[in-house]
Amino acid sequence: MVVPPLFRFLVYPRRVPCIFCEIVAGRAPASVVFADERVVAFLDIHPWRPGHTLVVPRAHAVRLGELAPADRAALASGAFAVAAALRASELPCDDLNLWLADGPAANQTVAHVHMHVVPRRRGDTLRLAARLVTELIRPIATPAPRAMLDAQAAGLAAVVSPRR
Repeated sequence: MVVPPLFRFLVYPRRVPCIFCEIVAGRAPASVVFADERVVAFLDIHPWRPGHTLVVPRAHAVRLGELAPADRAALASGAFAVAAALRASELPCDDLNLWLADGPAANQTVAHVHMHVVPRRRGDTLRLAARLVTELIRPIATPAPRAMLDAQAAGLAAVVSPRR
């Protein structure tokens, strides 16, 4: 069965193994921007904009409320560090969105808590909306080229600062 990205979580609620757990463990490829003892930040393979980063806790949890308070704090702190790196990088970023979908009714597509950090440009609203609609109707999502993601991750990793 071909399932659009938005509906994968609903059809495959217990993906084994969890792709984000595989990335955190180093068993699946990722373009890592930042990592510490509690979180890993890497570029989304289906980016809404260049530099679109996911911040993922190392501890597996489907919903935010399942995370320990220290992991919730690290998730937010990691997102702030990535946001600062995006603003300091050469990627186009006037402002940004932080987005977390907490459960399938909120359109969470991977059953592992994660926060999206999406750089935005003035006037990109229609382009971003068109991209999101395309994600809804495209039956098979084609990942972004790994070389492009790796280059963007390297640029962000060069300017990311440890959290305070």
